[in-house]
Amino acid sequence: MKQESQIIATWIDTDIGTHPDNAALLSALESGKVLHIPAMPFELDDQERALLDPIHASKGRKNISLPPDGPTLIGVDPDSPAHAPLHCLVARYARSARDWIDSLFPQYGAHLIAAPTSLRLHRVETRHTSWRKDDSRLHVDAFPSRPNHGERILRVFMNINPHGEPRVWRVGETFESVAQRFLPRLPRQWPGQASLLHALGITKRYRSRYDHIMLSLHDAMKADIAYQQSCPQESIGFAPGAGWICFSDQTSHAVMAGQFMLEQTFFLQPRDMADPRQSPLAVLETLTGRPLI
Repeated sequence: MKQESQIIATWIDTDIGTHPDNAALLSALESGKVLHIPAMPFELDDQERALLDPIHASKGRKNISLPPDGPTLIGVDPDSPAHAPLHCLVARYARSARDWIDSLFPQYGAHLIAAPTSLRLHRVETRHTSWRKDDSRLHVDAFPSRPNHGERILRVFMNINPHGEPRVWRVGETFESVAQRFLPRLPRQWPGQASLLHALGITKRYRSRYDHIMLSLHDAMKADIAYQQSCPQESIGFAPGAGWICFSDQTSHAVMAGQFMLEQTFFLQPRDMADPRQSPLAVLETLTGRPLI
């Protein structure tokens, strides 16, 4: 099935906020498209490139992460000689990502809440995990332990591979199309389920109907192998030095190949979007005909 491309290819020079039509970019981003920036104004020096080695990540860690304003990286031995320079690299990216979003989309302004910044050192193709955690399957992001009650998940990615390798993504159909396809088969949230999960410490707060649907949608997409193979989708290789921005709770995506990436997450309430009707919460409430938070 042919669909309109979900990738926005745009050229932005060293001043990331100088795009001639930022309003159009914002509208496209909020509709679920991926903003592709072929040349991000962020460079690693030789010492930073030398740190790009999975040996620095603690055993069993997918990511190295830095909490907002956090003094210590998570996923790196604090006594390691690499800790301080890696901390500087990740913190510098966090500041840059915030500056980029503020320049591109000043409407979001003080409404954005920064989440941890991550450095991903491992190769995608050789990572072995369960099907639920397999990010090479198309999915929308949802947090099992952190219900967000409709809060948007805005992510800023950058490929920092020093060997010329692209970061390859698949991007699927629109969120509304995904929801229409899977909603009829999703399990219902049974009475008392949210309270029990919270009481047992499985979730950090009550799982709303919205969060239950989003998590079920995430799982149903990944579990359906036929859907993964046949649904409308496209592939793109993000070259080293390129960045891409999307609402990952809305954009159906899968990572297929690559190594070495930086990522910054922000949270945003739907009411603070330019068009809250585009949010997954609004789409799901329209399709179900009921409030979900």
